[in-house]
Amino acid sequence: MTDILVPTLGESVSSATIARWLKKAGEAVAADEALVELETDKVTVEVNAPAAGVLEAIVAQEGAEVEPGAVLGTIAAGGAAAAPKPAAPAAAPAAAAPAEPKVEAPRAVTGPVSRPGGGEHAPMPAAAKLMADNKVDAASVGGTGKDGRITKGDVLDFLARPASAAAPAAAAAAPVKQRNLEAGEERVKMTRLRQTIAKRLKEAQNTAAMLTTFNEVDMSAAMALRAEYKDVFEKKHGIKLGFMSFFVKASIAALKEFPAINAEIEGDSVIYKNFIHMGIAVGGPNGLVVPVLKNAQDLSFAGIEKAINGFGKRARDGQLKIDELAGGSFTITNGGIYGSMMSTPILNPPQSGILGMHAIKERAMVVNGKIEIRPMMYVALSYDHRIVDGKEAVSFLVRLKEGIEDPRRLMLDI
Repeated sequence: MTDILVPTLGESVSSATIARWLKKAGEAVAADEALVELETDKVTVEVNAPAAGVLEAIVAQEGAEVEPGAVLGTIAAGGAAAAPKPAAPAAAPAAAAPAEPKVEAPRAVTGPVSRPGGGEHAPMPAAAKLMADNKVDAASVGGTGKDGRITKGDVLDFLARPASAAAPAAAAAAPVKQRNLEAGEERVKMTRLRQTIAKRLKEAQNTAAMLTTFNEVDMSAAMALRAEYKDVFEKKHGIKLGFMSFFVKASIAALKEFPAINAEIEGDSVIYKNFIHMGIAVGGPNGLVVPVLKNAQDLSFAGIEKAINGFGKRARDGQLKIDELAGGSFTITNGGIYGSMMSTPILNPPQSGILGMHAIKERAMVVNGKIEIRPMMYVALSYDHRIVDGKEAVSFLVRLKEGIEDPRRLMLDI
């Protein structure tokens, strides 16, 4: 008999929810065949069969929260389908929550922890250890895990909040009373990814002193350069030349000049980075994800275009890996592909800057005293005013504008 285990989920991801089983108990499976989909805060992960045989039992049911190393089910050797075993205790009513010991690592605490609103649900092991290390009372932390259990992310969020916000934390985490639905309404539970997006965006608004500054870019030179060399570029590198590589290169040049926009706040310190891990926001089937171009400052135009093209394809197919979404120091989001003319992008914590690109539109512009029709794009930089001054933010966009309007500057690194 072979156990099906939850794989390592990656940096900062301590648990996942079972989205759906692709096989039923008693069905034959092939080695490396996809068996179950796990939904994390960032992506959907498929767990493949570690060996060929028969799916003997499903231990963790759909909707259960599991941690790395937990047993999801078992595979029996042989090709004949065995009689399906009864469902694991996780299928019992949620109030009893008997299935949790089946799917979690050994507890870091021995006794139950009282939870606000009644009931005694122990925190997840990683959360229990973190609370013990930081002397945090479980009653002050709102649990968002299954049956109200406290996850490691809940504790980290609690520790990140200002002390003044700690007192009402328990009350704020109390479940919202659900109203009766009217005819034509439907209640659908948010996915973990959507919950995380909502949580992080609200966190950015609550913790950062966020401001946005705007500028406009004449795309004539970049469009002319692209039109002149796109065929040669594609023939040599096997990838199309897009505009995103121009903006990545221009952002890198500006970030080198204004490093605070590539930095982050940690407590009462500022962490400056000698690298640029560029997050590129792309739309996936379950919402917006931000894969990261690691060490983008070392990539060529072709390297940037190939990486972004790969991100987009894997995002559409739901195949992005956890480590591809972690560690960004600055983000670019392009609402222009959806037709956006202007927007104020929200920071991706703990980053201190995010660039918003928009649609290219022909507009009447005054050039050397004459009115000309030029392809123009509005750009926006949202920044954390706690460490980035307005002068730096405005100057950043000016440098970016200069690089896009005269791409030779990007080639010569000036």
